[in-house]
Amino acid sequence: MLEVTRSTLVAAKSEFETFIRITADGSVTAFNGHVDLGTGIRTALGQIVAEELDVSFARVVVVLGDTSRVPNQGPTIASETIQVSAVPLRKAAAQARQFLLARAAERLELPLEELAIEDGLVRGHNRSISYGELIGDDIIRLELADDVKVKSTDFYRIVGQSVPRVDLAAKATGELVYVHDVRVHGMLHGRVVRPPYAGVDGGDFVGTSLLDVDESSVRDIPGLVAVVRIADFVGVVAEREENAIKAAARLKLVWKKVPTLPDLGDIETALRANPSTPRTLIDKGDVDAALKQAAKPIERTYIWPYQMHASIGPSCAVADFGDEQIRVWSGSQNPHILRGDLALLLQRPESEIEIIRMEAAGCYGRNCADDVCADAVLLSRAVGRPVRVQLTREQEHVWEPKGAAQLIDVKGGLNADGGVAGYDFATRYPSNLAPTLALLLTGRISSVPLVSEMGDRTAIPPYDYENLRVVAHDMPPILRASWLRGVSALPNTFAHESYIDELAAEAGVDPIEYRLRYLKDQRAIDLIEAVAERAGWKPRPVRQERGEGDIAHGRGFAYALYVHSMFPGYGAAWSAWIADVAVNKATGDVSVTRVIAGQDSGLMINPDGVRHQIQGNVIQSTSRALMEEVSFSGRSIASREWGAYPIIQFPEIPKIDVLMLPRVDQPPLGVGESASVPSAAAIANAIFDATGVRFREPPFTPERILAGLHGARTSHHDALPAPKGPVLADSNRWPNPFALRRGVLATAAAVVAGGIGVA
Repeated sequence: MLEVTRSTLVAAKSEFETFIRITADGSVTAFNGHVDLGTGIRTALGQIVAEELDVSFARVVVVLGDTSRVPNQGPTIASETIQVSAVPLRKAAAQARQFLLARAAERLELPLEELAIEDGLVRGHNRSISYGELIGDDIIRLELADDVKVKSTDFYRIVGQSVPRVDLAAKATGELVYVHDVRVHGMLHGRVVRPPYAGVDGGDFVGTSLLDVDESSVRDIPGLVAVVRIADFVGVVAEREENAIKAAARLKLVWKKVPTLPDLGDIETALRANPSTPRTLIDKGDVDAALKQAAKPIERTYIWPYQMHASIGPSCAVADFGDEQIRVWSGSQNPHILRGDLALLLQRPESEIEIIRMEAAGCYGRNCADDVCADAVLLSRAVGRPVRVQLTREQEHVWEPKGAAQLIDVKGGLNADGGVAGYDFATRYPSNLAPTLALLLTGRISSVPLVSEMGDRTAIPPYDYENLRVVAHDMPPILRASWLRGVSALPNTFAHESYIDELAAEAGVDPIEYRLRYLKDQRAIDLIEAVAERAGWKPRPVRQERGEGDIAHGRGFAYALYVHSMFPGYGAAWSAWIADVAVNKATGDVSVTRVIAGQDSGLMINPDGVRHQIQGNVIQSTSRALMEEVSFSGRSIASREWGAYPIIQFPEIPKIDVLMLPRVDQPPLGVGESASVPSAAAIANAIFDATGVRFREPPFTPERILAGLHGARTSHHDALPAPKGPVLADSNRWPNPFALRRGVLATAAAVVAGGIGVA
């Protein structure tokens, strides 16, 4: 057996993390600490390994996420897998190939340059030897080297080719075992009962609010095994699932009266009132002086709502608590972080906890997958048997850590020549560091909320403004929140791209031409010009009415250089949208009819995989822009089912035209998020083109569109008709009705396999 490993320190002991294993039968196993969330990384990683080892793709098995087998490479976030965590795997495969090639030269007594490899068979002068024969009965462990030479892209045969995803056949036939399908011998069924302080992230009442549990209220339920209480954590366990559901519904509890949430029906007021610490990201030129001298000062405010991950399948986990080993079957995107949280919760060493990572519902960020694992572990510990826990739809909707709301203020303006005088950008983003829920409910950790610095993603605009200042206001959470696809980059870009569109309209310049004046990045210019050509973009320096009768047509553009993270080693990706919309001025309905989505993400490992990710980004972000918003009632979360939180249905999906710029000479970059980032701005700009009204707060629901078209104004939401000609409207605000989109999720069954929504 040949392994390429890296030494690491775990619990003060030196251990090995394995990246590549080749056995005497020639089989190849690759190990990566990230997980496949429907992005196809299992396939792409297999291509990388097969390419560097010179073996066929079919021979490579990729193991993801299982904490007892894979290296700890952190959570699967920030489009990091291909651009960061795949790097040591690629080096390990190249190192193994070089070692085996050198050994083959010795065995065959031939110079290296006279040898060639074909599917793991080393050939030279009519003689050959396989990788398996070179390894034999030896146990070989190579320490992963940083300076190993990898293959030139000029010689790629597998990377860069479209390969069918290895997971789709089993999903299409129903053979794949999702975490919801896991069954363990002796398994019981559990359900949890959450506290009344839904969605709260902190406060001294968290973990101290449960006054009484009346176990007699469920005593007559057949097969009831236990009622478990630990501080504010409450769960029931039964032999059969339907009886666990019945017990959770009937269990009588007495809770303290707890403080109410801030009034999140008015996000702007709530975020302005939230304490914050300003952090300057860039301060270039003299912004204050430039704005004072501007011929046309323009101030705008943009508001982003709280949104859900909206996983179609509620989260589920199975746990088997043992005296020496704890196993958890989980859909987590953060297996190693989850293991650490469970170690803290249970006061057990991490080495005694194994997270077995299974496919689950698409999460698009951190939903309740970690929370339900902790639920299952606590209940399994209490009864001494494996326990399966599945959340209800209401629990998933109410308790999933939401995508954070955001508030962005832009002060800027134009010089007399129509150029940008200055750009003063301030973004407020409540922290999204929600810990695993049971740690809070059991009182294992303090309920004091942590403040993260994640509001700065793509906060610095991609444009070369002479006078530029960007400030991120780091804030504690208002609502329990965690990362959602695009994190703060999508709202920040919504503000950047909406604002520059307004400047172009005020200056009487075509919006694409205006942007190009402030771009020096040739890759950005190439992408924008390619997308404009693909879409047949015609310059539009002045908005014109388009459409017939009540139906108005519009076209909008937006661009983003999506910077994945502030941490070194993370790259960026270039993305541009042109969105076509039809707006029914009588009903307020907005239909996104076509999206031309352009992408430059460097070398594409699997072009079809990249295309599919772009399509998925377009579908989800269109849904978020048009209809997704957490609603509140009486200062509590009202979005508890699909009727109150609709997501896009199949008939509403736009025609998607994907344009990918090949960059085989550039490093590969992530595509899991970047194509979503220009979405809301492109759609908002298209709505303006159709109606002459600017909307500065998604989602663009029929009610909000009608309010804007009819000119209703209050102190809250930006939607303002633009006067004829190149003149910008002043900033006013619109009411937030939190009205429901007509219709519910009628087509969920078509995207469900084994009860779980596709990622």
